Amino acid sequence: MQMPRLRFASLTLLVFVSAIFLACFAVSTFGQSKPQRPDNPAGEGKRNQRPKPKTEEELKKEAEEKARQEADKNAVVETEVEKIESKIVNIDAVVYNKKTGQIINGLKKENFAVFEDGVKQNISSFTTPEAPITVTLVVEYSKWTEMFGSASGRGFEPGTYEVIRPVAQFLTKFIKPPDDYASVIAFDLRPTPITDFTNDPARIQSTINILLRNYPAFRENNLFDALKFALLGGKGDTVVLEDSKEKYQEYSGMVDVKAKRRAIILVASGIDTFSKINFGDARKIVQEAGVPIYVIGTANMFFKMYEPFLPPEDNVVTGLPGRLTFLQAANQLKTFAKESGGAYFELTFPAEANAYVNSINALLRSQYNLAYDLNGPHEPGKKYKLEVKVDVDGDGTYDDKAYVVQARNFYLVPGEKSDSKKGK
Repeated sequence: MQMPRLRFASLTLLVFVSAIFLACFAVSTFGQSKPQRPDNPAGEGKRNQRPKPKTEEELKKEAEEKARQEADKNAVVETEVEKIESKIVNIDAVVYNKKTGQIINGLKKENFAVFEDGVKQNISSFTTPEAPITVTLVVEYSKWTEMFGSASGRGFEPGTYEVIRPVAQFLTKFIKPPDDYASVIAFDLRPTPITDFTNDPARIQSTINILLRNYPAFRENNLFDALKFALLGGKGDTVVLEDSKEKYQEYSGMVDVKAKRRAIILVASGIDTFSKINFGDARKIVQEAGVPIYVIGTANMFFKMYEPFLPPEDNVVTGLPGRLTFLQAANQLKTFAKESGGAYFELTFPAEANAYVNSINALLRSQYNLAYDLNGPHEPGKKYKLEVKVDVDGDGTYDDKAYVVQARNFYLVPGEKSDSKKGK
């Protein structure tokens, strides 16, 4: 009977010792978890330190800060942000002798002067004719093209050769890879890009082959729409040589091309059937673009042959253009050429095409590019007269009597006039 009591006493002693051990461990742990006071309390043992008087420098800084906060509080917040845009006016110019027609090369920036509304401008950029060229050839390719071309070639060759010939000659003879670039747009009812800008001789040859193998499908000539498309771009048919699965795509016009020397070569009769824009709209686009347009008119031979038989106005039944339409078409082409700083060539016989293409190339290769920054306010939609003068011999006198500067004659500020001035 002694053994059970001994075991119970031992068990009781063991539980008592364990409880004491756990209590000591808990106290120790709790004590270590409490944050420790620093050995050297701040303030030299004092809980609160008396404030010290501020120095003169601190009082001065405090007064300045208070004044600044008061100014910020009373400040008027501007909700509108002033936008400053830097605009540049580009002018392509060709200089030639007034008597002999000889083109003058080798001129420098110092030989030129640019005037806007009679005020001399500072020429900020100057490019010599040695710079590469980028051109877009815009070609009329319609049933009227076939008719006019057949009259010019007397029916001995396809009528479309009249427009294909100058395009092929320029592309193969004067586009020099890798620096020169060219694109081709054919138009009838709507403009169709044959090739985007390229310097690949194989692609250029493919472009010519497409024009030779195909035949015009429509009679309509929407010249104004085609010119707008070539200059400003837009949504149109996909580029033929890219063989895209998409039916339409966005096309960048010549205005967006970042090249020092740009030009458009337009081979067309000048007749417009029913473009979405009118002549005035197209003229404004040409004026704002500032890209020289070199024109080869293709309807002159047909008009000379059949003028006595043509009615004054268009024939309502057959749709044949009348005499006034042909005269108007020629004037429209001349206006595009003159106001853009380009040139107009009237094609009468097929043999003239080669000489005209050579002349256009000579003008392009002799084209100086001048640019100046717009200073001061310029009213949107307003024309500012431009005049480029040249001092060939550098004697300080402008040679207006002996030399001609072929360039755009005014700058049209993009945008619309304000409502208060539209009626003026």
